[in-house]
Amino acid sequence: MKKELLFAFAAFFFMSLSAITGVYAGEEDHKAVTVSKNKVDVTGDTKADTVYIKGVYYEEGASFLKEISLEIKASDGNTYKAELAGGYEPQIQFEVLNHDSIKDMFISIPTGGSGGLSNFYLYTLKDFTLTELAVPSPLVINSQFENGYKANIRIQDTKQSYTFDLRDRSEEYERLGLYLNGKLSEPTELMVNPYSTLKIIPVEGQNGLLGVQRISGAYNADTIAFVESFWLYEEGKWMLKDTKVMKMNSRKP
Repeated sequence: MKKELLFAFAAFFFMSLSAITGVYAGEEDHKAVTVSKNKVDVTGDTKADTVYIKGVYYEEGASFLKEISLEIKASDGNTYKAELAGGYEPQIQFEVLNHDSIKDMFISIPTGGSGGLSNFYLYTLKDFTLTELAVPSPLVINSQFENGYKANIRIQDTKQSYTFDLRDRSEEYERLGLYLNGKLSEPTELMVNPYSTLKIIPVEGQNGLLGVQRISGAYNADTIAFVESFWLYEEGKWMLKDTKVMKMNSRKP
């Protein structure tokens, strides 16, 4: 009886040890990795700070980072951190965007979706205070298909309207049931995407941002137009300086 109890306790001990080892192994698999490391003065004290982008992969061998963070080991000896959305291959740029002569941290993280979208972040560590400056919101664009294979958009910010002739897609739209003999089957809006691109470019001679939004029709790949918006950071907020609309022709096989 004692031998049986001894074997039972021994078996329980090894099973528990195995379970604990598995837990630690799981924790090892989910350790953060350093995606990028840069030495840049981001506080304005003329001393280099170490700026990391770190992430945790969804699983071993995956390229998707389920957790991403911005970490700065600053020259004052403190570490500052901000949690970001998950995604693929985050990129960071150091440029002055709020015009205070101190480099800001502009981060882009592709989401990997079919629309080619990304998440964007902008941070400053001026005077050792980590602050999100945010990025300009995508343009609010109202849209609808119209009879005769046409579509109309209206940019709320500028009150500008644009009409697109879509007769080069008429066969496809009729096949899909969107139109019947040129008449719209039912009221239908276009697909207005958030930014697919947001990048730093010169705007009115200063560092600003260019945002690109894709407008699609019957389905996501049915690109009708791209809308560009040009932004400058002024008096604590993003100001829209210009817009541009580019019509895309239908690609027939």
